[in-house]
Amino acid sequence: MAITRKTCLVTGCSAGGVGPAFAEAFRNKGYHVFVTARTPSKVPESLREAANVTVIALDVTSLESIASAAEEVRKDTNRLDVLINNAGLGLNMPGLDTSIEEAKNLFDLNFFGVLAMMQTFSPMLVAARGCVVNNSSVGSVFPFAFSSIYNATKAALNQASETWRLEMAPLGVRVITLVTGGIATKFFVNLQTLTFPENSYYNCIKDIIEDNPEENPYGVKPEVFAQDVLNRVEKGATGKQWVGGGASIGRFALWLLPQGVIDMLILSQKPWSKKLAQEHLKTD
Repeated sequence: MAITRKTCLVTGCSAGGVGPAFAEAFRNKGYHVFVTARTPSKVPESLREAANVTVIALDVTSLESIASAAEEVRKDTNRLDVLINNAGLGLNMPGLDTSIEEAKNLFDLNFFGVLAMMQTFSPMLVAARGCVVNNSSVGSVFPFAFSSIYNATKAALNQASETWRLEMAPLGVRVITLVTGGIATKFFVNLQTLTFPENSYYNCIKDIIEDNPEENPYGVKPEVFAQDVLNRVEKGATGKQWVGGGASIGRFALWLLPQGVIDMLILSQKPWSKKLAQEHLKTD
């Protein structure tokens, strides 16, 4: 049966992330929501059984999976009003100790997966004169330690998303780039932490690197974050949107503060730098 109401597709809707909150916010606004996850059984049961929801298996790192998901959507509609590229993962590891394969895998998920989704769903977005929401991070502009590869994937997404905004505007499609701050999800719990090599310079601070809270202490509730994003979509927003805990403060800090002060604030979050320097001096 063809869907007549507005439609929204959200990637990365497994429990514990912000995806389910996106889906609920848009569903409550009257959208039919295509809820996607690599493993559909990980979507919250309440969402799987909700009205105006279609659950679809989708792995954004697989072109075949993306094509299959697009066919599932086309069974119900040829238009897509909102595409929320939310699927992604963090990585907690020094750059020197991250394998090239792991770095490429993260780019496949956080960057190339977004590009593949936009390419595949662009005909439906153009038909609806729709909106794309790309979920980036404040890590795209701040050099948070031991997240260099994650930060790089989000920096690449920022620049590409802003360029797609210009490229797609003449087609009637808006592109929003979320410069996302803290959200009270299981993001830190789900961080990838790889095995440190025996000769790693950072073994002496391994415990500090891996010591992360279960939830971001400065994070806003997922439903509050999702409602904020929905409001911006409905009001016609475009371009960079600084949302989430601390995002607005970060925006002004980036504008007002010299890099040295920003570095000092970042390093003050965990007392690792001095300890690493001291241990390194012992081995010289």
